[in-house]
Amino acid sequence: MKKLICIATVASLVLACNSKKEEQITTPENEKTVTKTNERFNKTSVFEGVLPCADCSGIKTTLKIDADYGVAQNNRFELITVYQGKEPEKEFSEKGNFNIERGLDNDPDGTIYVLNWDQPLEKQIYYGYYSANPEKIYLLDRDRKIIKSELNYFLTKRK
Repeated sequence: MKKLICIATVASLVLACNSKKEEQITTPENEKTVTKTNERFNKTSVFEGVLPCADCSGIKTTLKIDADYGVAQNNRFELITVYQGKEPEKEFSEKGNFNIERGLDNDPDGTIYVLNWDQPLEKQIYYGYYSANPEKIYLLDRDRKIIKSELNYFLTKRK
C-alpha cells in the first residue's frame, strides 16, 4: 500500500511540473486578448488594406503579426497579397520571422516591424506605426521611412 501511495504522489508531482499554466488576460482597448503561458505573452494582430499597384487595380494585402513577447526568436509573420484586376487573381503568401525596432520618424515610441530580418537586405520588408495610432500601419521604404505619396501605403488593424 505504501508503494502505491508513493507512486501516486510521484506521478502527480511529475504531471504538475509538466503542465502549462495558461490564463487569458485582456489588454487595453486597442489590443486583443493575450494568452499568458509560463510567463510568456503571445499576441496576434491582423492588418488589412489595398496597396497601390503599377499594373493592376490594387494589391489586397493582409499582414498577420504573431508576436511572442517572451522570446524574440518566436516572432512570426504571414504576408498575404492578391493582385486585383489580374486574370486569374492569384494569392501569394510569405511567412517568416520579424524583429521589432523602436522609433518611427520623429516618434521615439513608434514601432517598426522588420519582416525577414534574418534574411539579406533585399528580402527585408518594413512596416511601422506611430505610437498615437497603432491601428494604422504603414509600408515603409528601404530607409525605414513612410512613403510620401497621394496613394495609400497603409493597412488598418482588423478588430
